[in-house]
Amino acid sequence: MIVGGAELFTGDSLMIVACASRRITLAALLRAWSLVYVGNIVGAVGTAALVFLAGEHGFAGGAVGKTALAIASAKAGLPTIQLFFLAVLCNVLVCLAVWMSFGARSATDKVMVIVPPITAFVAAGFEHSVANLYLLPFGLTVKAWAGPEFWGAIGQTAAAYPALTAGGVLHNIIVATIGNLVGGSLMVGAVYWFVYLRPRA
Repeated sequence: MIVGGAELFTGDSLMIVACASRRITLAALLRAWSLVYVGNIVGAVGTAALVFLAGEHGFAGGAVGKTALAIASAKAGLPTIQLFFLAVLCNVLVCLAVWMSFGARSATDKVMVIVPPITAFVAAGFEHSVANLYLLPFGLTVKAWAGPEFWGAIGQTAAAYPALTAGGVLHNIIVATIGNLVGGSLMVGAVYWFVYLRPRA
């Protein structure tokens, strides 16, 4: 995103700064968010499908698939309030990474400033809606379509992951998206706009 020129929905929540500064309209902001979000859905879910078709879930005697199932199931089973605040905290870090990258002069500088906050959100177990658009569909696909040889290899059945359902996946994505927007647009974008860019009397 930052170096490659792609668009990531969570980072684009910082567009609230341009909207607050009246450089873009609210309609333009919502249109951009919608288009990027749809594009991210297609990219993330499409990647999950390709990885499943490549048989990656069967690697290491099924360990890759088993880990994906465990992660996806845990995310799908998160309570709403906890999920929301994990998503808020996640996008605070993501948008701080993007914000800091604006001050970087080279690609190396950009990479160096974004690594610590991105690593922190992953290590802390925070919820990133676009990452979950890959992880959860991949886990759900493994649960629904993996063959008996996979389940035999890991010594389990699909019944071991009751929280991993289409409803659980949808719940996670919706709540995580709202939390990401609050964290990125309000707690980072709006705060920086208020401190540095708001009109002065």
